[in-house]
Amino acid sequence: MSRLGDLLKTERLRRNLSIKKVAKLGGVTEKYLESVEMGTRIIPDDQARRILKKMGIVEPTEVDFTLDEIAATVDLETVKTKTEFIKKKTEESHNDNNEVKKEEKGIVGSIWLDALSSVIKKVPVYNAVMKEVDSKLIPLENGKIENSDPDKVFYFIAPDDEMRGFRILKDDKVFIVPAGSPIDGAIMLINIKNHISLKKIKKLDAFNVMVQSFGRELLAESFPVSDIAFMGKAIYLETYL
Repeated sequence: MSRLGDLLKTERLRRNLSIKKVAKLGGVTEKYLESVEMGTRIIPDDQARRILKKMGIVEPTEVDFTLDEIAATVDLETVKTKTEFIKKKTEESHNDNNEVKKEEKGIVGSIWLDALSSVIKKVPVYNAVMKEVDSKLIPLENGKIENSDPDKVFYFIAPDDEMRGFRILKDDKVFIVPAGSPIDGAIMLINIKNHISLKKIKKLDAFNVMVQSFGRELLAESFPVSDIAFMGKAIYLETYL
């Protein structure tokens, strides 16, 4: 079952709120919220936080969850030894109280992030030159994200409107999972002659593919598979209204 789904349900019941009420607060359908609580659908981290805040959870931490929320999603015994380490460090350091507090705060933050590593993964967001410009917290399901290694997934920010015909607009965040070979009919992130871009792929035969873009018009060009570095497959996108 989804840990975030459990968390949403726990907080909803704790506040005696109906699914209908919470769905309305979060701007989602009752059916969607029910499937999230049942664990049959994964909710994005930012959407979960938004719904939790609508329910009245406002105290921030390093990962924008309250300590009660974190306790509801992880086994605190897994961080017991690290907590004891903090106590020891505090007892040993008396010369500079400010430095102690700084160090303790940093260790505490890392403890919660480490504790959440089996539940939530920090996924990088890359721009057109594959420079990390942001990150997002994504819930894990059975240790994976979209059935992929969580260390190999990322978001790619569409740099232009060259894929608008395929419903990808400039600045949309496109979620990419690993794929090192062409997938017929898929939108993929590829590198051709050191130019990284999103393209729709059509397999022509075992050795050649057609890459398509769709800005003002549909454009297609054929390439040998050997000329293209396939970086991943687009699964979904996040856009702004």
